[in-house]
Parts: sequence; structure tokens; C-alpha cells
Amino acid sequence: MEADSVFYTDHSARINPLLDQLPSYQSMLYRRKTSTTGTKRKSVSRARMGSSSSGKWAMNNTVVRHEDKHKIQTEERPIRELAKSMAEKRTDNTQRLEDAQDLSSWRLMRRSTRRNLRRLWDDANQFLSSMKLWRGDIHLIEGMFGTGILSYFSFLRFLVTLNLFIFLLMFGFVILPIIVAPSASGNITYNQNDVGVCSRYPSSSRRGLVIFHEHITDLLSGGGFLEQTYLFYGYYMVNTIDFPKATYNLPLAYLLVTIAYLVLSLIWIVKRSAAGFKRNLVQDEDRFQSFCNKIFAGWDFCITNENAARLKRSSLLYELKTDLEEERIKRKIKDRTRKEKCRIYLLRIILNLFVIGVLAACFYSIYVATVFSQEAQMKNNKENFIVDLIYEYLPSIVITLANFVTPLLFNVIINYEDYSPAFEIRFTLMRCVFMRLTSIGVLLFSLWSQITKCNGEPCGCGYNHLLYSCWETRVGQEMYKLTIFDFIIILAVTIFVEFPRKLIVNHCNFSLVKWWGQQEFAIPQNVLEIVYGQTICWIGTFYSPLLPAICTIKYFFIFYIKKVSLVNNCRPATRPFRASSSNFFFLGVLLIGLALACVPVIVSVAQINCSKACGPFVNYNTSWEVMPDTVSQLPDGIQTLLYALSSEAFAVSFFVFTCLAMFYVIALAGAHKRVINELRDQLVMEGRDKRFLIQKLYQAQRLTTVRSPVSKTQPRIRSSSSSSSSPCYHTSFSSNFNEGVFLAHPPPDSSTHV
Repeated sequence: MEADSVFYTDHSARINPLLDQLPSYQSMLYRRKTSTTGTKRKSVSRARMGSSSSGKWAMNNTVVRHEDKHKIQTEERPIRELAKSMAEKRTDNTQRLEDAQDLSSWRLMRRSTRRNLRRLWDDANQFLSSMKLWRGDIHLIEGMFGTGILSYFSFLRFLVTLNLFIFLLMFGFVILPIIVAPSASGNITYNQNDVGVCSRYPSSSRRGLVIFHEHITDLLSGGGFLEQTYLFYGYYMVNTIDFPKATYNLPLAYLLVTIAYLVLSLIWIVKRSAAGFKRNLVQDEDRFQSFCNKIFAGWDFCITNENAARLKRSSLLYELKTDLEEERIKRKIKDRTRKEKCRIYLLRIILNLFVIGVLAACFYSIYVATVFSQEAQMKNNKENFIVDLIYEYLPSIVITLANFVTPLLFNVIINYEDYSPAFEIRFTLMRCVFMRLTSIGVLLFSLWSQITKCNGEPCGCGYNHLLYSCWETRVGQEMYKLTIFDFIIILAVTIFVEFPRKLIVNHCNFSLVKWWGQQEFAIPQNVLEIVYGQTICWIGTFYSPLLPAICTIKYFFIFYIKKVSLVNNCRPATRPFRASSSNFFFLGVLLIGLALACVPVIVSVAQINCSKACGPFVNYNTSWEVMPDTVSQLPDGIQTLLYALSSEAFAVSFFVFTCLAMFYVIALAGAHKRVINELRDQLVMEGRDKRFLIQKLYQAQRLTTVRSPVSKTQPRIRSSSSSSSSPCYHTSFSSNFNEGVFLAHPPPDSSTHV
């Protein structure tokens, strides 16, 4: 007892000096010295004197509050959701039943009601989850290939749902009123051929007897009999629909639905990308921590297939090699001389100029092909089935060839620009995104240059009515052909390229074939394909109201085509694309496609004159004129309110308010980022404290072993560890021994002594 009391007295005298030597305490003193000027020694002594009393009180108070909050949350949660064994769950259930006996009837009723509502909510969520499209197929893909490839198919399911909602909007507010109202069922467009020069619309149905293959051409091009259906803009030549008790303004509904599906798409994409943006906002930037995450938390436990597990292992190995390569490149960049920097920058400028030249050549080819195709279609010289089909699809063929050749060229060029591997992937993808999406813009620009050009003179009708009596239908036909041709190319590549390649690789033993290897399922390139198709759908919905239904069916079949190709023909790419960042990247590219799609729709609605021979806007110069015309028919109070909302004063005020809200969100994000950095620093300090305490314990054990006999020192150490008033560093060591932080840099021979 005396020996133990002497040990406690000597040790308690050394508690404060030991705490003063902790790295976290030294860091706190350094920060306090930089922030305070005057009472430095006084604050240090006060901190030393109060560290054993106020520190314990604050820590105990915090622990008590945390335990109470955790207890309340645990009591409210269902027992099946608790991370406990079955015996502990039975004990908790018995304890809850005993506690319930002491409650009043009102509190028992509230608890049972809350429990039943929670159970009903869980059952509803489970039912809705079971009703999700392709739920079993997506789980199968996740089990075989992991979450990286799963993100592509989830993104494809999102586009199917989005297009279905867009189709329901167009069908419910534009198509269904015409179907329901018998007086507006019509083909009014094709009965007005003698009204005026600008209102003449030559009907393509009056072709007499047609050959069978021309029906196939019409089906693939959108002309002929398809031009006189609900598929295209020109069929909806209805101003108002008279119901028994109301009048339906179809032009206003057409314009509002167009605005609605664009706004709905924007809100839906932003909402889905919010979670990915939060993850990227707090994304870890520490390279050492990134290595730890890949080693200890990088495995995908959803994988059940042996081949997929082997590919995942090689993927993790590739990521580690990529990170090490980035570290090597960073060191190489630091060690570059001025001459080497000038050389690499000059090479990059030359290669980027070459890329710009390639893009300009592709865009010019698209422009020439579009002009040639339009002129050939206007001449209406039928040669044979194949030539006529090539003339129809010439812009689509050129765009597809450009989208196929340029990524291969970009992959070769990027190897000479000496970027990091991660930046190579992002930069190549951005070039491909620019090529794919801008090609659609070039096609529309080529069409509008033909539509608004009248032999170098101003057009009398505002557009070239001699060649394009209904130019909106012609634009819709081009979007329709791009959609159909894109689906045909995806199907043809799967059948005629990927399947034969799999057979050749499996049954041929040539070294060249083995080097060629199995087809890779490149997630970014496949995503660019469907984003390209979705951009076409957004643009073409205004000119072809049934195009979202076609895209829904198209993506429905693409899901099964890609699934069969993935399971039978492809393997995951050697360059991994992590699921944590893939969703945000997919939605970011989709947002770029939506922004690009809004530009031609806005220009055609607000700037280009409407066709006078077809469509719901025949009585207006532009489509937007239906809005002020409708507002002028409203009561004066509503007109004043709407004019105030559209005034410059409100626009400036709204812009200022939006800027303030944006600055607030940016400041809040910065504050959260600083808190995260401080928490990371605190974790680093905790690790240093643990390492320091282990070293001190190791030194104390070594000194007591050298200076004292084992029989005298052993009871002291044992009694100190078993006493309730154990020293601070013993408590810290014993409670954090299993944390594993000190394993990165353990003291010499510490494992033996511990």
C-alpha cells in the first residue's frame, strides 16, 4: 500500500508536465501566443492548473449530453435496426416492455402511433423500391461488376424516367386535347393550300402509288406518311379548342409545356447532382489519406463474381500505380528546367492548335454535308433506295464518323502532352463532350442558314417558304433521323463488332489477337453516347412532340443491349472510373447538354419567324408572341403583377438577391471546408498524441525495468492499471490502443514490450 501510494504521488506530480509535452497542447500554446498579447504566462499557468478540473468537468458534461442524446435516439429506433446481438436485442425488448408499463395511456398511444406510422412508412418505401424499373437486373450487374458500372445503368434508368415524364407532359397538355376534341382532330394543316403564298403547304401524301421500299425510307427519315401524324410539329395547326364549358388555348399550352419540360429537367438534374456535389466539396485532398482509403476501404463488397473480383483487384492496383505516377509527375514538374518548360508548353500549344484544326474540319464537313443533303432532298430526284437513304442520313453519317474518329485521335495526342493520368482522362473526356455536343449545334446552324436564306435577299415570309414551307417539321425530321441513326449504330456495333471480337479473342491464339484483347466497357464513352442522344431529344421535343416516347423506347432497348454486351462480350476498363465521382460527372455532362439544348429552342421561339402554313403558331410572327397576347386578355390587376414581374427593376432586384444568396452559400461552404480542415488537423494531432504517449510508456517501462527488480516494479504497474484513479496517459493509451493510428510509425520494439 505504501509503495502504491508513493507511486501515485510521484506519478500525479508528473501528470501536468507530461500533458504539457503533448503535441496538441504545444500546438494550442502556439496558437494562443499568436492570438493573445499580454497575459501569456498567466494563461499558460491557468491552463495547467485547470486542466485536471475544468477539463474533466467539460468532458464529463459533454459525454453525459452525448450519452443522453444517443440513448434517446436508440430508444426511438426499432430494435431490428440496432447493431447488437440477438441476446442484447431480446434484453432491450424486455427492458422496453417493462418501461412501457410505467407510462401513461396517452404516452403509450403516442408511442404506438409513432411506431405504426414508422412501420407504414418503411413498408411503403420498401414497396416503392421493389417497383423500381430493372431492380433485379441492376442488382445482378452490381454483383458481377461492382458499383462503377452500376452507376452507368442507374444513369440510364434515370433518363428513361425523365423522358417518360416529358412525354406525359406533351401528351397530356398538347396531344390529348386534340384527340378528345372532335372538332380539332385534325389534319387542318393539309386543307389550306390556297390561302396565300406563305400559307401553302404541299402535302407529301399526294404521291400516288409508291414503291414498298419508299415506306421504309419514310419510316427511317420521318417523311411521307409519318409527316402527317402527331409525330411532328406541322400536324398541330389548331389555335383554340372549344370544349362545352371552356376554351383551350393550344399555342399557349404548347409553349408552356416546352418551358416546363426544360425547367423540370434542370431541377431534376440539379437535385440528383446535389449529393455528388457535397461529396466532391469535402473530397479528401491528402495523398497519404487517399492511399489509406484505397488500401483499407477501396474494396467493393457488392462483387460476387470471381472474374469481377480479379478485375477489381487489378483496378485497385491500377489506381495505386496511377497515384504513384502522379506523384512522380509532380516531382518531375518541380524539377523541370526553364528550357524543358518552354519545350513542353510549345508542344502543347502546337497539339492544341492541331486539335482545333481537326474540330474545325469536322464542323465544316458537317456543314457541307447538311447543305448537300438539304439540296438533294429539295430536288426530289429519286435514284434508288440506297442512294436516297444516304442522302437522307448524310449529316448523321458525318456526325457519327466524326464522333468515332476524334476520340481515337485525342487518345493518341494526349500521350504527347505530358499530363498526369487523372488529368488525361478528364481532358480527353471534355474534348469528346465538346465534339459530340457542338456537332449538334453545327447541324442546327447549317439548317437555319438554309431556312433563313433566300438567294441573298430578305425573305418575304421571314423564312425561305419556297424550300421550307414548314421548317419546324424539317428540323424535327432531322432530330428524328439523328435519334434513329444513333440507335442503329449502337445496335450495329454490338452485333457486328463486339460479338465477333469476343469470338476471335476466345478462339484465336495469335499474339496480335491477344494484344488486341477483349472489348472494354468504357463507362465515360458510353455515357457520352446517351447524353448525346438525350441532348437531341431535348432539342427535338419542340419540333417533334412524340420524340420523348421514341427516346424512352430507345433507352429501354439500349439497357438490355448494353447488359447483354457487358455480360457476354465486355470487361471493365483498365482505367477505373469510381462510382463516388461518376454520378456527379454524368449529371454534370448532362447539365452541359441541357444548356446547349436550351440555346436553339430559345432562338427558334424568340427570334425566328414561325411557319405560316403549319403548326399552332400560324397567327403569330414568333412563338413567344402568344405570351403577351394571352396576358393582354387577363384582368388589369393580374396584368400589372405580371408586367411588374417582367420589368427591369424586378430583374435587377432578383439578380442582386440571387448574388447575395450565392455569396452566402459560398461563404457557408467555405466555413464548412474550414471546419473539415480543422477536424482533419485534430485527427492528425490525436495520432501524434497517441504515438507520443506510447513512446513515453515505452520509455517508462524500460526505465523501471532497468533500475528496479521485476518483483518490486510489477505490482506498481499492475495496481496503477487496475485502480479507478489511473493516470491520464494510461487511460488514453488503453482506450485508444485498438485504434491502429500508431501502427503507421510504431516506436522501436514497442510491440514486444506492450
